[in-house]
Amino acid sequence: MLPKIFTIGNFFLPTYGILIALAFLVGLFVTIRLARQVHLPEEKITNLVIYCALAGLVGAKLLMFLFDWRVYWNRPSEIFSLSTLMAAGVYQGGFVLAVIVAILYMTRNGLPILETCDVFSPGIAIAHAIGRLGCFAAGCCWGLETHVPWAVTFTNPDAKEISGTPLNVPLHPTQLYESAANALIFVFLYWRFRRTHFAGEIFGWYLMLYSTARFIIEFFRFHEQGLHAGFSITQWISLGTLAAGAWLIAWRRALRTPVPSPGH
Repeated sequence: MLPKIFTIGNFFLPTYGILIALAFLVGLFVTIRLARQVHLPEEKITNLVIYCALAGLVGAKLLMFLFDWRVYWNRPSEIFSLSTLMAAGVYQGGFVLAVIVAILYMTRNGLPILETCDVFSPGIAIAHAIGRLGCFAAGCCWGLETHVPWAVTFTNPDAKEISGTPLNVPLHPTQLYESAANALIFVFLYWRFRRTHFAGEIFGWYLMLYSTARFIIEFFRFHEQGLHAGFSITQWISLGTLAAGAWLIAWRRALRTPVPSPGH
């Protein structure tokens, strides 16, 4: 809708970049707030947020390169193009690499892994909700053509140039679907965190809820990579993370070692 906030000569300020920065700050604020409530060390948590954010950016791009490897193999210069730089990448790739980096950091610094993952989960959800607004502004991650009353039509040529967005075609606003879903997930996780729960339960709920939302939203989204056995690659990944979340919750509840709500 508005890929560039303003332009001076060849320089422009991308709306996507501004919203990603805002998403990071909001996610950091929420995570630090929850960390304080359960007495986790603020400095270590702040460092972990930064490392995970960097790992998330790298992982999202790496999985994007893997998904579209033929494009980058045939045109290596595309790796360094503006459109690639502005692309959001594939969220699951960023999430998986961020989790790996987080586990290594937590192990090295003596942070409780499951409790720390619980602290991070609401912040991830609200940051993702804001980040998807950036996708909507840039025009990337667009949906299939539709004629539902809430369809959106992109007309800004900058969106076409930067993200390849189809112009003058009514599309499902899948970016907004995902933003709304993540906002609702955040509300639930934040509420659940404030009540007695099992270590790892909040993270398990995040995996289950986001995976379910993403799996459904993918049916309305355009897929350059096509489908595999009826589903997109992202949907297959979502099924895996959904199963992981369900297993984590079942496992932790079976141990019957609840974490008191903050302040108790």
